[in-house]
Amino acid sequence: MQKNRFQLQPKLIEQTLGQLHERIEERFPGSGLGRVCASLREISADAERRSNWLGRPLYWLRILTLLMIAVIVAALVGQFTLMQWTENDSLDWTELIQVMEAAINELFLIMAAIFFMVTLENRYKRRKGLKAIHELRSIAHVIDMHQLTKDPERSQGKAYQSTKSSPVVKLDAFLLGRYLDYCSELLALTGKIAAVYLNHFDDPVMVSSVNEVETLTTDLSRKIWQKIMILHSSHQGSSLPIESATNAPTPPAVAPSPATPHQA
Repeated sequence: MQKNRFQLQPKLIEQTLGQLHERIEERFPGSGLGRVCASLREISADAERRSNWLGRPLYWLRILTLLMIAVIVAALVGQFTLMQWTENDSLDWTELIQVMEAAINELFLIMAAIFFMVTLENRYKRRKGLKAIHELRSIAHVIDMHQLTKDPERSQGKAYQSTKSSPVVKLDAFLLGRYLDYCSELLALTGKIAAVYLNHFDDPVMVSSVNEVETLTTDLSRKIWQKIMILHSSHQGSSLPIESATNAPTPPAVAPSPATPHQA
């Protein structure tokens, strides 16, 4: 069968996460976000192995299924074989209906048992896949927790009045923008890792679960980009752009727009 040219390549996702981890460590050495990125990279490596496992047939389970079906069929054939019929045996309509009803009920039970055995492999793989998808759903919420208290208002140089319980402000406008951007990239890559599980196993339940993860990461990323838009718009009317906070060379005269490409 011809391989799909447009499948996600887990190795490339892992390389992207490795580069992103280096970028985070260079900007925020020893930060919790860097540790989350390292964990996500490990999950990405496991995702390739798990995806390949989902695509391989489980021969031991298939053999077990065939044996169980053979036992059921043999028991059914044996039951009819052991029945002894004589010429004097006759059934009236009431007895005939009862016999047919019992036979139909037994037939349905046998068909249900066979269906259960035939779909056992798919359900076993589905359970393993859904467990891996749940791990990605959890890490998406962890990423969202890291950006939760990153309020653009605290880094705009305005008269911000903090309280005893207010989060400590450690990031200037430029670093806050980079931090939020890294969170958005991590969420996007989380959704891509989830899609890797569909490379070799397109079970409808798995597809639905992966779509839920992608919807979740998109919604969380949308909240982050709202903060980035606020951060950029607050400097559009200023004579100094956001980059001036890092003692960089002379910045351009025009402040960056919200649609500026990702920076390292």
